Amino acid sequence: MRRRRTPSLATAALLTAVALTAPSTTAHAATNAATNAATNAAANAATAKAARAARPGPPAVPDIMSVLPGFDPLKPSSRPAGLVDAQRDLHVTYTSGGATKTLNDYLAGSGTQGFLVLDGNKIVTEWYAPGFGKDSRFQSWSMAKSFTGDAVGIALAEGRIHSLDDTVARYIPELANADYGKVTLYNLLRMSSGIAWDETTDDITMHPAFSLGLSTPVQWAAGRHTASPQGGKFNYTSLNSALLAQVVANAYGMPFTRFLQKRIWEPTGMADTDYVGTDSHGHALGYCCIYATDRDFARFGKMMLDGGRVAGRRVVPASWVERVHTPSGVSPSYGLHWWIDGTDGYYASGLGGQLIYVDPARKVVIVRSTFYSFNDGDTLAALHAVAKAVAAQRG
Repeated sequence: MRRRRTPSLATAALLTAVALTAPSTTAHAATNAATNAATNAAANAATAKAARAARPGPPAVPDIMSVLPGFDPLKPSSRPAGLVDAQRDLHVTYTSGGATKTLNDYLAGSGTQGFLVLDGNKIVTEWYAPGFGKDSRFQSWSMAKSFTGDAVGIALAEGRIHSLDDTVARYIPELANADYGKVTLYNLLRMSSGIAWDETTDDITMHPAFSLGLSTPVQWAAGRHTASPQGGKFNYTSLNSALLAQVVANAYGMPFTRFLQKRIWEPTGMADTDYVGTDSHGHALGYCCIYATDRDFARFGKMMLDGGRVAGRRVVPASWVERVHTPSGVSPSYGLHWWIDGTDGYYASGLGGQLIYVDPARKVVIVRSTFYSFNDGDTLAALHAVAKAVAAQRG
């Protein structure tokens, strides 16, 4: 059976915030939203319980910190992509705040839990903080958005999505009369939906609402309203990614978790049993919460480094790989669900400082796992120094 978490006191307190800040335009509407949420909670919970009961889950789930009711397994590939352990001292130094620092300084002072560097298929550095190791499953947080973005690229190449200029409503008819339904997939991908959203507050209420069965991404989106013209400015919005996951699921007629398994985990050659966190209805969230080993996160980065291919197998279209790390016009630091570092690299990024960093020029992939990060100002400087050191030693 899928594991269900009992809501903590902190989570219960968040329920009040969820009800009071449910999408609405007036205080009266907010009250109605709270009342409706309370009225429908039992029905939603019953539906979620039935969905969980009908779907088998892993016999055991890693001890991971998250307000999520369940997890679905992502099984190892039948053709794991081999990685060779070839660790060596990289002799990395970098400058930050006028001081010269080493990689060890960074690892010790940044809250890092796991750090892995690939040179081709060779693991040249693999480090874990006490209590963690190569078998640990780390929380992706928003690194999951980059997996979702690549899923859209696959669907586009296969004609399941006809155009990025299509609106959300074409694939999610329930949003036909909602403001979100008018937003194009392109503007979801580049975080310029124009929908009113404050990531620092709205995500805090949205996440427990999904986790506790009070709402679904589509229901949540139906209550959001336009604040500015779409495509006009960058506004990071986790709900965009949740809707993109639903678009892909609807386009293929399968749950998003199954899509990840068939179209990303299997062909990329993931070697471990990983997990994707789900809401109370058993739906993968799309915007967060993939739990994987650093080696499997590195395999995903290596696939991107190799132009979307693994051992001759096409996973992601080469044209999509190039497109995702090209500035999209609304932010020089963001492409299509991937961040751009301003030099040669691009990366998937999570809330706590998690990173899958890809450096095409130096042919290096770096994974950094953590739950909460310190000294983030040092991170890109340290990663750049590591990539340069690997390339220099390679000659």
